[in-house]
Amino acid sequence: MAETVLYLKAEQNAEVMEEHVCVKHIASVYCVDKTVCAKVKALKIHQFGKNEKKRQVISILKVIELIEKACPGVSVESLGENATLIELVNVHRHKGLGQWLKLAFVSAISFFGTGFTIMAFHNDISINKIFSRVYEMVMGYPSDGYSILEVSYSIGLGAGIILFFNHIGGRRITKDPTPIEVEMRVYETDVNKALIETADREGKTIDVP
Repeated sequence: MAETVLYLKAEQNAEVMEEHVCVKHIASVYCVDKTVCAKVKALKIHQFGKNEKKRQVISILKVIELIEKACPGVSVESLGENATLIELVNVHRHKGLGQWLKLAFVSAISFFGTGFTIMAFHNDISINKIFSRVYEMVMGYPSDGYSILEVSYSIGLGAGIILFFNHIGGRRITKDPTPIEVEMRVYETDVNKALIETADREGKTIDVP
């Protein structure tokens, strides 16, 4: 009788809201035998303790060991990560006024900080003198105040920022991810790898003996 093959695709990072962690929380599972598939998805692989750190790294070898013990005769094919960072998240922790205050503070810092950076850059390159010089070269006489150059540049700067970040208010211009989203994904991946490697070096990974 041919053994049953189960395919396991583990994620690099998994956020769980319960202390009881099952295979379905960290990986996608496929098996022709639907009974085996359901049993594996519900298989417990870790239990967070009260005084335990809310971030734990579990080796996929450990998960495979638990699956093969629970389902004898099942051959596991791993198609995903070698280890998964499990993070216990408290969904009620960030609710309330404090969350809105943090959001307002970050928004204000981002808005005024960006504005100050742009002004400091323009002041550093003396953009007013550049515009005045260009205007005088084209028109033949100096500008008596703000000209079409300053107005066009201001409009173009705003339009360029909108197009670059691919957002108008809460709406996305195209379906492509924004530069911030791309950088956040890269940063998240790097952080996860660093945490997994640190846990492995310190011998804190939940692994096979």
